[in-house]
Amino acid sequence: MFQLGKTIVSEDILEKEFVCNLSACKGACCVDGDAGAPLSLAETKILEEIYPKVKPFLRKQGIEAIEALGTWVNGADGDLETPLIDNKDCAYVIFDGKTALCGIEQAYNQGIIDWKKPVSCHLYPIRVKDFTEFAAVNYDKWDICDAACSLGQELEVPVYKFVKEALIRRFGEDWYLELEKVAEDLKKGL
Repeated sequence: MFQLGKTIVSEDILEKEFVCNLSACKGACCVDGDAGAPLSLAETKILEEIYPKVKPFLRKQGIEAIEALGTWVNGADGDLETPLIDNKDCAYVIFDGKTALCGIEQAYNQGIIDWKKPVSCHLYPIRVKDFTEFAAVNYDKWDICDAACSLGQELEVPVYKFVKEALIRRFGEDWYLELEKVAEDLKKGL
């Protein structure tokens, strides 16, 4: 672990390798697990605002869940998160064949909205936990992502490079440039 500004960062994000392999996992991270995607308070307001534009991209079951539960929910642990369909799939999940995709991201890709998706989804496999004085930035190892780890090793792409856009979105470009410097120094053995 090392400190970077107001963050405590796990060296795993520099040392582990990762590239999503949707052809292998079929987007399992959007349909497996026991909770929705973590959200910030600001993101709950965005979801409320964009829902009418995202709704046409969603499945019937997702629309039903959102209209019954809301565009976001308080999870079992009290955290803000996306609603689930029958405690399984994220309500915003759509399918291309057997592959899970994000309906929000599809609306974004088509220029309907200007918000890509929750930053927690964009950052995955990095998870950020906010505390009063700092944020903890950690690598989340999940066995459904084994194919992504293998592909990352094959392509030699460290986690932090795979999620560069998301890290800049969350922490800013200056923070990311500092992270790159730490990674370079670590690689040189400094």
